[in-house]
Amino acid sequence: MAESMAEEAHILIVDDDARLRALLQRFLAERGFRVTTAETAIEARDKLRFVQPDLMVLDVMMPGESGLDFIAALRRERATTPVLLLTARGAPEDRIAGFEAGADDYLPKPFAPDELVLRIRAILRRAAPPAQAAGPVVLGGAVFDAERGELRGPGGVVRLTGGELALLTALAKRPNAVASREEIAAALGMDDTSERAIDVQVTRLRRKIEPDPREPRFLHTVRGRGYVLKPGA
Repeated sequence: MAESMAEEAHILIVDDDARLRALLQRFLAERGFRVTTAETAIEARDKLRFVQPDLMVLDVMMPGESGLDFIAALRRERATTPVLLLTARGAPEDRIAGFEAGADDYLPKPFAPDELVLRIRAILRRAAPPAQAAGPVVLGGAVFDAERGELRGPGGVVRLTGGELALLTALAKRPNAVASREEIAAALGMDDTSERAIDVQVTRLRRKIEPDPREPRFLHTVRGRGYVLKPGA
C-alpha cells in the first residue's frame, strides 16, 4: 500500500545538468511517478506557482541561487515540501549543511538510480500521516495530533517539515520514554552514522515546540542514551 501511494507521487526535479534531468525524469516516470523538471531555482519557483509536488529532488550546486539557499528560502517561507538534496560533495559537513538548511535527506553523486527511488519512497512514507497514532500530546500551548500529523499552537497550525514531523511522531508515540539515536535514525530513515544530522533535526523541532529552545521544557536530551518527549501544560 505504501509503495503504491509513493508511485502516484509528483516529483519536482531541480538540476542544471540537462542530461541528468532527462535521465531521472525517464527513470522515475517508468516507475510510476509523475515528474516535473526545472533547470534552476528561478524556474523551480515559477513551477511551484502552478504545481504542488509531493517531493523535490534538488541539486546543491546550481548557477545563481544554490540548492542550499533555495531550500533555506523555502523553509523561511514556511513551505514544508520534503526535499532530497543531490550533490557531488559528500563530506559530513556538507550533509550537515543540507540538513540545517531544511533538507529531509541527502544523496551524494554519483548514485544508483534505484537508491534514489528507495530514498524517495522512504521520505514519502515518513511524510504521510501515520496509520496508527497515539492520542493528542499537549506541549504547553500547543497540541500535537499524530493521527492527523498536525501541530497546532495558539496562532494556528505550526508547519513541520517531513523530518520534523517524523521525529515528533516517533517521540509522541512513546511520551516520557527515552528514544535511542538508533531508533530515531530508523524513524527518520537515516543510517547509524547520522548522529549530527539527528541533532540538527532535534534543534529544528525545538524551535517549533519550545518557548525557549535553549532551555527545553518538552524535548529533552538524555546524555548517552537519546531523547525523550515530556508532554505538559
